[in-house]
Amino acid sequence: MPDTATAPALRPAPSPTVPGEKAGDPQGTPPVSRHLAEFLAGVAFSELPSVVIADTKLAVLDWFGSAMAGALEPPAQMARSVVAGFGSADEATVLPGTRSSALGAALANGVASHILELDDVHKGSTLHGAAPIVPAALAVAERERSDGRAFLLAVALGYEGALRVGEAVNPSHYRFWHPTGTAATFGAAAAAGSLLRLDPRRMLDALGTAGTQAAGLWEFNADGAMSKHLHPGKAAFNGVLAADLARVGFTGATRILEGERGFFPAMSASHDAARVVDGLGTQWKVSENCYKLHSCCGHTHTAIDVALDLRDQRGWLGHDALDQIRDIRIATYGPGYEIVRETNPRTPYQAKFSLAYVVAAALLEGRVGLEQFADDRFLPSGVTEAGIAALLPRIRIDVDPELTARYPEAWPAHLQLALTDGRTMEAGSDYPRGNPENPVSLETLEAKAYELIAPRYGDHLAQRITEVVRGLEEAPDMAALMRTLVRPEA
Repeated sequence: MPDTATAPALRPAPSPTVPGEKAGDPQGTPPVSRHLAEFLAGVAFSELPSVVIADTKLAVLDWFGSAMAGALEPPAQMARSVVAGFGSADEATVLPGTRSSALGAALANGVASHILELDDVHKGSTLHGAAPIVPAALAVAERERSDGRAFLLAVALGYEGALRVGEAVNPSHYRFWHPTGTAATFGAAAAAGSLLRLDPRRMLDALGTAGTQAAGLWEFNADGAMSKHLHPGKAAFNGVLAADLARVGFTGATRILEGERGFFPAMSASHDAARVVDGLGTQWKVSENCYKLHSCCGHTHTAIDVALDLRDQRGWLGHDALDQIRDIRIATYGPGYEIVRETNPRTPYQAKFSLAYVVAAALLEGRVGLEQFADDRFLPSGVTEAGIAALLPRIRIDVDPELTARYPEAWPAHLQLALTDGRTMEAGSDYPRGNPENPVSLETLEAKAYELIAPRYGDHLAQRITEVVRGLEEAPDMAALMRTLVRPEA
């Protein structure tokens, strides 16, 4: 079975040389854009270590769970209705089972992937990789009739492009920009470009066109707007568009990352260009992936896990903690606190970004799943669930400079519970469960995907998706494979 997709339908234009490309810019800035493009265009599936293949399949499986469940939510339905108006096309699957152009499928599936807040995340880049990268890769793989190995290679390279760029601009980029909409655009272009077999120059063009489209502002959080769901969808769409344009000779900025008016200086107060190329080809970013076990913002997960551990230590059941806790102090890191500072959420969406709410839910209910964000728990006045509403005023959140200094390499939290009997409980952690430093089993993540898919589509499809992902490298045609994994009637 070949390592790459079948030849593209359109013949690429000749690849001209780029004057000064090897020397970098006039100030001597290393040409990291070119180095990244050369790497992305030069890797074959046979060069992927076996652990990277396994980790890539795990990322795809986790994506299926979030995307299949998210596809039934209102924002995904809205995106699907808009995509249907793009024009008639039968190139790729739009979950749960319609068809569209590759561009439309990338957009709609990207939106669906990020709705439930259960998709993966990467600490160093603060970026959700699967939501933009897998939809872009899947859409192009279907259109090009690529095999499973080409698809897996594209996804792995997409993580390289997205996460390395995200690390280079983090953490200052995160102040205003959502990296899943910005840096991930490069990853989507890398994935699509790999499937189109772009040569190094055309891959560089694709990255240049991707970077000029990269956007995604945090202001949506002030309103709880649906823009967060759009960001990975638009990153996927823009990445596919960039690669398609590059294939036919449309040129892009050759120093889109490091140039004087490029991505780095424009979108970060400080950046480290070396993060893009350090360990390139030996340290694969998909193997640094973190998997979410709670249906809320990743900046809350370490605190949730600590709260669950304290609950278990005390043997609390039900709302036992409500009668025994006098007050709670949560210490966290600054950039995360800016996103999860809401103390009395009035909507399910706000609750997903409320550190106080999710810790209260963990202590009183022993889990933070989809049911903790049901519509009937919230009114314009705030939380209506009686126990959580009573516990929220007892919670104080502090930004700890020492914890902030460890971010983004760690996402730490520390909890201190003052009990009504005068005793104190406290605990902390640097990493939530599901991180490489605090891993969970393959069986746990397969169970997570199953629990998201089976109640909505049936046991058979949930089991089928797990089986297919396990053997993806043997799939001869991703388009034919996807037609066995959809449920148009869902």
